[in-house]
Amino acid sequence: MKKKLVSAVMCLAMVSSVLAGCGSSAATGTSTGASAGTSTDTTASSDTAASTQAAADTSASTAGAGKVYYLNFKPEADEQWQALAKTYTQETGVPVTVVTAASGEYETTLQSEMAKSDAPTLFQVNGPVGLKNWVDYCYDLSGSDIYKQLTSDNYALKGDDGAVDGIAYVIESYGIITNKTLLKKAGYTTDDIQSFADLKKVAEDITARKKDLGFAAFTSAGMDSSSDWRFKTHLANLPIYFEYQQDGITSSPAIKGTFLDNYKNIFDLYINNSTCDPKELSSKTADDSRNEFLDGKAVFYQNGSWEYSALSAKYTDDELAMIPIYTGAGDEAKQGLCTGTENYWCVNKNASEDDIKATLDFMNWCVTSEEGTKAMANDMGFTIPFKTAQASPNVFVKQDQAYTEAGKTPVSWNFTTMPSEEWKNTLGSALTAYAAGTGSWDDVKKAFVDNWATEYKLANG
Repeated sequence: MKKKLVSAVMCLAMVSSVLAGCGSSAATGTSTGASAGTSTDTTASSDTAASTQAAADTSASTAGAGKVYYLNFKPEADEQWQALAKTYTQETGVPVTVVTAASGEYETTLQSEMAKSDAPTLFQVNGPVGLKNWVDYCYDLSGSDIYKQLTSDNYALKGDDGAVDGIAYVIESYGIITNKTLLKKAGYTTDDIQSFADLKKVAEDITARKKDLGFAAFTSAGMDSSSDWRFKTHLANLPIYFEYQQDGITSSPAIKGTFLDNYKNIFDLYINNSTCDPKELSSKTADDSRNEFLDGKAVFYQNGSWEYSALSAKYTDDELAMIPIYTGAGDEAKQGLCTGTENYWCVNKNASEDDIKATLDFMNWCVTSEEGTKAMANDMGFTIPFKTAQASPNVFVKQDQAYTEAGKTPVSWNFTTMPSEEWKNTLGSALTAYAAGTGSWDDVKKAFVDNWATEYKLANG
């Protein structure tokens, strides 16, 4: 096992974990309850892992019955996972610990927790690239009950040996979240925005009348670590997606950058029609951007369906919409939201047999029981790819479904093929310097294209 941990440490700099999102909020949890096998000292900040756990009814647990330790990737759903874990413990007597990593800190938290004697029994990878570093820890889920509940085998993450190493547990969408009320005050509706040219026209008109209107077009495109994943990962997905589509591929050891001019189009639109000067973006956080939208300071806010819970506390469903991220590429008349997953559950095969069984039972209960499916749909706002899923009340999920039913093609999540976390960090630094006027777009291109090939070789030999 020590060998595997050393290998994982060496691969850490090359891992492709994503801030988000997707489950990709900057929120973090808090620490409550009695430990069920771990002792992680954490705080509720965006720079540290936030350790939270269910208040387990240990008097009801049975010795040898097994326990669950879930290392959660999604800070925005921490509170809901705590409640669900507590419900499960009350019903079964099985202790469930939920530890939630802070935004952007999942991989380092996983590395740390896997080195402990009571390591996570349930953890997450973001896709094929992330799996490479943890495949030796993954229990084969091909014979599990939860695998049988999947609506499609496309949601199973398989290794080179054909084993089911991970199972997707949530499908999400991201795009440009829109305050329809403010948009109407500016004289437009979402029907007026069907292309990049339309979006540019509306945004620049709002900017021209910003003082009179009292609001900006876009929230701040913050490049603080809590926020930059929206642009170095989620926005960067667009030029990758269109290149893959054009070339008929699903991954590449050397990206060409065919659609980087389109990437520049949308990034320029964001930073030049925003609530703040582009030079201020390096210190703007995810909370800043969200709060600007909540406070009615901007019409548009690039983010995903995971933001629904926070936004619905202020706005009604009639006031919110999510439109595609138009960049002037592809057939925009048929473009939908960016929809996919980077959230794959994996079970630690090095856990005890009792803990593995307890973990598999807990996972299956989450996606089949009334309590579990209701919590995931209503409380977490998830669309889950399982046969017993409940419909989500999340308006952004509904809009994604409406786009698809109308014949729009969802933009797939290809950022899981980005060669490493270092590639994204280098791109983020180049974007920040470009926005501040201290770097050029040529620097961004080099970070995108040249560094892709470099990082791919480092990761794959």
